[in-house]
Formats: sequence, structure tokens, C-alpha cells
Amino acid sequence: ATPVAIMVGNGVGAKNGILFKTAVSLEEAGKVDIVALDKTGTITTGQPKVTDIFPADGISEKELLEAAFALEKKSEHPLAKAIVEYGNEKKFTVPVVEDFQAVPGNGLTGTLNNKTLIGGNLLFIEKSLSISEKIKHGAEQLASAGKTPLFFAKENRLLGMIAVADVIKEDSPQAIKELKAMGIHVVMLTGDNERTAKAIGEQAGVDNVIAGVLPDGKESVIRALGEKGKVAMVGDGINDAPALTRADVGIAIGAGTDVAMDAADIVLMKSKLADVPAAIRLSRGVLRNIHENLFWAFFYNTIGIPLAAGLLIPVLGWKLNPMFGAAAMSLSSFCVVTNALRLNLLNIRSTKKDKKKQKAIDVSLININNNEKKEVNEMTKTMNIKGMMCGHCEAAVKKALEALPEVASAEVSHEKGTAVVTLEKEIADDVLKKTVEDKDYEVVEIK
Repeated sequence: ATPVAIMVGNGVGAKNGILFKTAVSLEEAGKVDIVALDKTGTITTGQPKVTDIFPADGISEKELLEAAFALEKKSEHPLAKAIVEYGNEKKFTVPVVEDFQAVPGNGLTGTLNNKTLIGGNLLFIEKSLSISEKIKHGAEQLASAGKTPLFFAKENRLLGMIAVADVIKEDSPQAIKELKAMGIHVVMLTGDNERTAKAIGEQAGVDNVIAGVLPDGKESVIRALGEKGKVAMVGDGINDAPALTRADVGIAIGAGTDVAMDAADIVLMKSKLADVPAAIRLSRGVLRNIHENLFWAFFYNTIGIPLAAGLLIPVLGWKLNPMFGAAAMSLSSFCVVTNALRLNLLNIRSTKKDKKKQKAIDVSLININNNEKKEVNEMTKTMNIKGMMCGHCEAAVKKALEALPEVASAEVSHEKGTAVVTLEKEIADDVLKKTVEDKDYEVVEIK
């Protein structure tokens, strides 16, 4: 009964551009209580535009833009692409930045003509120079309007501020509204400052916003949310991979990175947020169909087995001809398969049959300080691993290790060839070694 419904359900999902990697992911999607959405590229288009330019006193607009263009040209962040596109429109030609370094979740550094350039958010810039209250106030106003202010400095002198805005996808508010109507709590995760994040969150209609989340902090947020109910994480970037792995159901946007899609349980090939409630409806429909199939299977067997065994002859004098028994079994299979095929008629876009879950979610934990660490008795082991070549390898090893009940988390680096495993309780080295080697990587040493 179950395999037939899941097979048909997978087919329905594939026709709608929703790929379930496993039968478990198809079953679990309908049980989620909380959906955590990454902002950039998931709720928003991920293609922000330059909206405002504010040079500092004594600095020309051209000087600010050229410095920003040179620095951001080396970055792969969506906000950087907005400045690069703007610079290309203005036909800027500047020397290549040397000694470039990206500080995840904060900003960029580099040298141009032997002068140090830095760019990033307010907290990052304030580590190098002081910012006037007037400029801070301007940045707050931009953030309140849903724009992201980026600061740039050269040789510890502020060059100015450039505001960039990421537009919300057309279907995002409706998709979030549908999720909420299904009784699912919707949370938005973002590295933006709180003002900007709340402005975007209000436009999108989410229940809660967790702002200022560093890339390595998303996984801990998902872990905390998991204590309140089943969590689905929706993301598209490399930084989302650990959170996608940690969530009960990881959902990747098809237009995202290969690492995110590899780490996820479900892939939305059309890259539409509207496919998230559609996937949940399909999962709930499949579960409902499985229950119906099990009813028919038990119904036939409850009547047929005692009859075929002759248990009703002394009581009612009923006996079953083997020919009729074979027909009854065939009819049972026919009913199950036919009922499963009814899933092809399921309209996963319709909201008419959406039902709210009865479980109430307390999200007081949303006010999470991502810099806080839990003080628990944790043990760590460092594994030296050969054969990891890229981010895909990291994600595969991380997912395998964190699937072990004894493992709290695993920090994997293909560059260093290591996996630092944090344990909640003791586990044999042989178990860790076998887990990694089952993924075709060689464990050289565990210490």
C-alpha cells in the first residue's frame, strides 16, 4: 500500500517540478510544524539593485563607486553583483584588487594601488574606523525601508555608503500566506541587520524574523527550532547547506548552488516559493492515501483470512472457494492501486482542502543570540580524511556523520582534509571511520 502511493506521489511531484529524493522526505514534508526560509534568493529574487549613493564629505560619487566596484568585483555575494552591474553600466575601468579576502557574513578587504580597501556592514566597518551619528541615522532609515546599507573605506577613511535593495519575488507573499493558512509557522533567516530584515519580513508576511545570522549560525538556529517541532529549511546557497542537512526536511531552490541541492531532501526545480506549500500538500495527500490503502488492505484481510482458513465454517457454515479467494486478493490489489492512482487528480496548487495543524508552536526562542554558545559537556574528535575535493564532498561527509545519534555536529573542511566532530556521547572510532569510508573517503587518523 505504501510503496504504490509513494511511487505515484513522486511522479506527481516530478510533473510539477518538485523532486523528492527519498520516500522519507515525501512522507515527512507533510508533518512539518515550522518552515524556515532563507531571505536572499529564496524570499527575494537574489538580484538586488543599487538604489542610493551617499559619498562621505570631501569624496566624490565617482571615487566611492570606483572603490566599491573594484572591491565587490571579486565577491560572489548577490549584493556585490548589484554594485558590479551598476559599475559595468557606468563603464568603470579600475585596477584589480590584490590580497582580496571575504569575511563571511561581514564584509570584504583588499588593496588597490597599495592602499587598503574595506567594505561591508556597519559592524564590520566600525572595527576599523568611527562612523558619525548622522551617517548611522541615514543607514537606519535605509534599513527601515528594506534596503541594505553597505559602507566602504580606504586607508581607514570613510568613502561613503551605497544602499542596495533586493526585491521580493512576486509569489513569495502568497506562498507564505498559504503556509500560515496550513497551520505552519514561518520564520525568515537573514544576515541583514534587524531593521532591514523586519522591513522585508513585514512585506513577505512571515511570522518571525531572525536577523544578523552569520552563515555558520543558521545550523544552530535550525537545531533550536527543532526543539519546538518538525522543521523544514528552504535555502539556495552554499552557506545554507549545513542548515538544510540539520533540518528534518531540507528544501533547495533549483536555481541555487549545487552544494545546497546536494544537501537537500527536496529540490524545487522551478525555483518558486509557491512550490513549498505545494510539496506539503502533496505529502499530506500521499499520507492520506496511504492510510486509505491500509484500511482497504486490512479490511480485505480481516474478512478474507478467517474465511479462507475455514474459521467461519463451525459458526456460520461459510467457506471460501479458492477461485473466489484468488479473485478477492486481486480485487484488494486493484483497489489499492486504483486508489493510489487517484493522486494524479490531486491539485497541489489548490488551497480548498488545506487544514490547519492543531499543534501550537511557541517560538519564544526566536530571539536567539547567534554568538551565544551552549555550555554542555561536549567531546570532540578530529578526523583526518583523504579524498575530499570540493564542497560536495564536505556536505556528503557532514551529512553522514551528523546522521549518527551520538554526533551533535561536524565541521568538515576539504581544504584541511579534516572533520571536527562534536559528540553528545561516546562513540567508537571504528563507527566514525566506517561512516566516512562508506562514502568512499579514506580516514587516515582519528584523534
